[in-house]
Amino acid sequence: MTVLALLQGAAEAAASPYNQQYARAWGMLGAGIGAGIAAVGSGIGIGLIGRGVAEAMARQPEMSGQIQTGGLILAALIEGVALFGVVIAFLIQNKF
Repeated sequence: MTVLALLQGAAEAAASPYNQQYARAWGMLGAGIGAGIAAVGSGIGIGLIGRGVAEAMARQPEMSGQIQTGGLILAALIEGVALFGVVIAFLIQNKF
């Protein structure tokens, strides 16, 4: 939600006639913070998945193949969402 508020602030700053000179700076700030939050969030998510997979394989070693496969699929999905967030942030940056 913080990224959305920053991007809305950047759009309002661009629309204001008094702040036309700062429009690009606000866009860059919002895009940079958005890309950073997407990357940090995906890192935390993948770390939590790794911890869960390691604990699950330690508790049930006979199911390690299925657990590892599920963990890899979940990590790939999180990585895809993070990449999408970073791309959107860069597109917003280029708009300004």
